Amino acid sequence: MRAQRWALWVTAAVALAWGWKAFWLGNQAFPFHADEAVVGLMARHILAGERPTFFYGQAYMGSLDAFLVAGGFALAGVHVWVIRAVQALLYGGTIALSALLAREVWGDGRAAIATALLLAVPTVNMTLYTTVSLGGYGEALLIGTALLLLALSRWGERPLGAALWGLLAGLGLWAFGLTLVYAASAGLYLLWRWRRKGRRQTFALLGAAVVGGVIGAAPWWLYGLHHGWVALVRELTGSAIAVEGGAWPARILRHTVYFLLLGLPVTLGLRPPWDVGLLVGPLAVLVAAVYAWGAMALWQVRRHLSATAWPLLGVALAVVGGFVFTSFGADPSGRYFLPLTQMAAVGLGGWLARLRWRGRAVGWAVLGLLILFHAASTAQAAANPYRLTTQFAPDARVHPDANARLAAFLAAHGETRGYTTYWAAYPLAFLSDERLIFVPRLPYHEDLRYTPRDDRYPPYDALVAAAPRVAYATLHRPPLEACLRRAFAVHGLTWQEATVSDYRVFYALSVPLAPETFLPACKEQTHGE
Repeated sequence: MRAQRWALWVTAAVALAWGWKAFWLGNQAFPFHADEAVVGLMARHILAGERPTFFYGQAYMGSLDAFLVAGGFALAGVHVWVIRAVQALLYGGTIALSALLAREVWGDGRAAIATALLLAVPTVNMTLYTTVSLGGYGEALLIGTALLLLALSRWGERPLGAALWGLLAGLGLWAFGLTLVYAASAGLYLLWRWRRKGRRQTFALLGAAVVGGVIGAAPWWLYGLHHGWVALVRELTGSAIAVEGGAWPARILRHTVYFLLLGLPVTLGLRPPWDVGLLVGPLAVLVAAVYAWGAMALWQVRRHLSATAWPLLGVALAVVGGFVFTSFGADPSGRYFLPLTQMAAVGLGGWLARLRWRGRAVGWAVLGLLILFHAASTAQAAANPYRLTTQFAPDARVHPDANARLAAFLAAHGETRGYTTYWAAYPLAFLSDERLIFVPRLPYHEDLRYTPRDDRYPPYDALVAAAPRVAYATLHRPPLEACLRRAFAVHGLTWQEATVSDYRVFYALSVPLAPETFLPACKEQTHGE
């Protein structure tokens, strides 16, 4: 196929992807959530002169996304839609590079078109995490795909190309550790290619890549030099979600089951990341059969595939291995499987472009079936009361307009400082242009467990501590509400209460009271009961 023709089709696929996102954004299908609000607040603070290295409150997931969003804010103003526009641009780049990757692997422009179309109207999981920001997934996909392309191209055997590869690998390490699944596979492939160059040239290429990597990961190294390496390494290996008990073999077995029962279905789009039910039930079975058919077909021709296909398999194996053997396996919601979905699209796109039956190119009909399924499943997922949500803990979900209604209530009653949950605190701050500062000191789970990690921005703590008046906004948790009433009464306070959407608000307190004065006892009483 002529280069101009397939390039035009890929460009059209990118435009389709942007239109698909614009449609769902226009229908308010993506609630504005706390992680996204943190990115927005970081971007606003960057414009004011701050230079954060990582996502607030952790030594993991660099601030690259926030800097890009800050650029968007500088151009178009501080709005939620700007955050999503940045993600859309990143994903458009990922689609274009994935198409180039498919053409490089399959040697066929039709494979590039099929891959681009599969990613333009993708699975629910891919649609969700490439539209809203969690701090680095869009960058990880784009940088990772660029790493694969460089490793496969002729530039991979040149010093400048090796240096650029290292620069991107280092940048990816800082931006989001998920890029390591790409860097590991692409790096091994590069070493395999370089082995033919002779010792001197191999070491020269390796040295160029290392120098590029050090420069690209400069924020990561500088942070380690100033703050120590323990936190960096711990968080890179999933310490933030290391909440499992039991022996390591038992955890491996559990993660394997999670991957097979939950990870594969969300990767293939058969379920949404927040639920275990099948989407578009009968069609989902047919789609699963298509993927099984494709996997078997690719396995049968594995010996005839170009060596350029192996880095893609390496990425898939790295994702599965990282999930099964590390603490990341405790979270099977779906976000960690985005590279797996992407690699499946590249592999499936190449197979469908060549699939024929009785002399007819039936692959395009199968491709149409998959796109139809992705569209129908997204529509079904978006119809749930919480819309396309990133909140996979059922007891922490709120309705899409809950935080906006809470912000309006607090502003109307002059309550600008106080205490709430993580999922309300940062949306309140962003939506109010930081006029409403509520720090996340309250638990939101039914069992009232709480982690200080939720409190991510110390300057807000100081503002609330100095406030002459505070309010409390909790999710509807009867034990916590009862504890608040007891504490207020014991300390001789007067107050008022109101229900605002999913929240119970305690306001007009006669005297400010900090939660640490009574919450520990509250948890003990609750667990004692």
